[in-house]
Parts: sequence; structure tokens; C-alpha cells
Amino acid sequence: MPDWAYARRTDDAYDSSGLTRGPWHPDHQHAGPPSALVCRAIEQEAAALGLQHIGRLTSNLLRPVPIAPLQVTVRVEYAGRNAAHLAAELIAGDKVVARFTALAQRESPIDLPAHFLDHPHGVRPPEESPACFPPFYRPESVGYFKFVEVRLARGEFFNGPCFVWFRVTKPLVDNETLSAYQRVAVAADCGNGISKVLSFDTHLFMNSDLTINLSRRPRGEWIGLDAMTYLGPDGCGLAESALYDLDGRIGRATQSLFVRHKNEA
Repeated sequence: MPDWAYARRTDDAYDSSGLTRGPWHPDHQHAGPPSALVCRAIEQEAAALGLQHIGRLTSNLLRPVPIAPLQVTVRVEYAGRNAAHLAAELIAGDKVVARFTALAQRESPIDLPAHFLDHPHGVRPPEESPACFPPFYRPESVGYFKFVEVRLARGEFFNGPCFVWFRVTKPLVDNETLSAYQRVAVAADCGNGISKVLSFDTHLFMNSDLTINLSRRPRGEWIGLDAMTYLGPDGCGLAESALYDLDGRIGRATQSLFVRHKNEA
């Protein structure tokens, strides 16, 4: 079992481990870990500008991310006193496999009334929620579901709307402790899968993007997704997840979907 998702080769180059493996192909990564890897680089660039909060992270997934050496590049497109716009690329070999944009913001404490803490109703805390695994999970396999602990708080896992808690159990890069934003990025791409409404046996339903909007810095190890999938009759769809930590609502994640019968793929 690998000790971390990525091993750093240089400041912007990384080796990928099997913990990043996703459900669609044995040689391809789940989009959560590489999104977190890029988020890490964006956080570092934003911190150098004196900006602490990542208010938005958008991933445009151009092609499958291979379980292979990766390079991350980040540039600042605009930086002001209160906000900056950043862009990043994830590169495998000589191909750009994903492009990212982000909004970094300056934090400034304000007093808020208690009702601004939006807790989900009818949701069990992680310690009272059963562990759950996707239908394709194999205990002997190395992949994303060995990188995270998953607990079902409401609904039915991988069968329609549900609330699921995620906790990353291993370092993202070498022996580093994950930031709160990286924990969100690892989990947020799962909304499509955990709230699926069609069978893996008959359909493909994959996302080509991911947008995370956060109203505040997440706290703690557990990230909750209150996820729902909406499908249209034309082979397109949307997965939408309200995001939580143990203190309440932190934001929202959306994924644009394409849906195909497997015999048409």
C-alpha cells in the first residue's frame, strides 16, 4: 500500500501512486487527488500574495489523468489587495490533461449571527454513520477508496440523493499534512458517483469539469457532500453537492455530466 498519493520529484513535478486510481479505468486517476494537487500549488501561490482563502476552484478535465508523473504550473492572471485570479495546468508527458482557474481572497474577520451556521437536517455525524463502499470496490485493490474513509449519513450510497462524509486517511504529497482546501478538493468530485441514478453496468456518466465554491475556510478532517444528480433526456446532466464540515455549510460543488449507454461509448 503506498504511503501517499504523490511523491514530489521537484517543486512542480510529482510521481503518482495507485491511491489515485479511479473507477473508470485501471490506468486513470480519480479526479479528486489531482484536483487537490493543483489546489495545493494554487494555495502556495495565493499565500505568497497575502491571500488566504480559496473562494473558487474550477477544474476543466480535458482528458483522463494517467497514473504517471505529473507536472503542475501556476500563473497569476490578476492580483489586487482583496482578491486574485489564478490559472494552472496539469501536465502528463507532453499533454495538458486539465486546466484550472481559481479565485483567492483576503480573509478579514467579521461578526455573524448564529443562524449563519447552516447544519443539515436529519444527518448523522461521522462517528454514528456506517462505513460504505462503491459496488466496484475490492478490498485487495489499491485506489481512491483506500485514500479516503467514507461514511453514509443519509440516503442510499450510489443510488440517488445522499449525504456522505469523507475523510482523507493518507498524505496527499509525501509526509505533508493536507490543508482544508485540499481535503475538499479530494472529496468534491465524488458527487456524481455517490448520487448516481443509472447503473454502472449499463451507462457511463462522467464529469468533464468540477467547480467548487466556498464561503469560508473549512475546518476539521471530515467533509460532507449532500449530493444529487440531475439528468436530461439528451445525454447531459448535472451533479450538485452542498458541502459541509462538522460546523456547518461551507459551499457548493457542481459537475457537468455526459451520459451514454455503454454500447454507444
